[in-house]
Amino acid sequence: MGLCAATARAELSFRDATEEDVPALVRLVESAYRGDASRAGWTTEADLLQGQRTDADGVRVLLAAPSGKVLVAERDGRPVACCQLEHRGKAAYFGMFAVRPELQGAGLGKVIIAEAERTAREDWGADEMHMTVISVREELIAWYERRGYRRTGEFTPFPYGDERFGVPQRDDLVFELLVKELWSVAGRVPRTSQAVNRPARRISG
Repeated sequence: MGLCAATARAELSFRDATEEDVPALVRLVESAYRGDASRAGWTTEADLLQGQRTDADGVRVLLAAPSGKVLVAERDGRPVACCQLEHRGKAAYFGMFAVRPELQGAGLGKVIIAEAERTAREDWGADEMHMTVISVREELIAWYERRGYRRTGEFTPFPYGDERFGVPQRDDLVFELLVKELWSVAGRVPRTSQAVNRPARRISG
């Protein structure tokens, strides 16, 4: 049973993930997308993919990326959500987005993605946010469209045969690129030359 919206939007603390967070991040991502436990939330991929969504090695690769970071959202010292950000020139890439299943549907995801967009825009001077979503996930894509993302019609194949990304349960899976202009609702500010180191950012709902 999901928690109420007021609880889901309670004070959050954002910080960059470290090596010590790897086990908790793997558990968080797996709980949001794989297995019966993920069915408590609406982001589950359990009907599309079995096997793992990520593993410790995969998370460590993201942490080690010189042009990226993994953001962790905590409440009361516990990770409740995460996302990956990668700086790609004038764009930033958004991935590995996960919210604890029992907290989904109460507005927490909107807070996380807004913080990711703020980071990309203000720290990196990114003009756009890019992401890829499995194209048959119409409900998820519609959620992103309500956040200002648009479908591009640009597709990349799902890595069939590579079980690091799961075991597909159907043969028509592809990723579609979604894009959002980050300056469409924010006034343009001078582009920063590099990411700014910031302390943990606290947000109250």
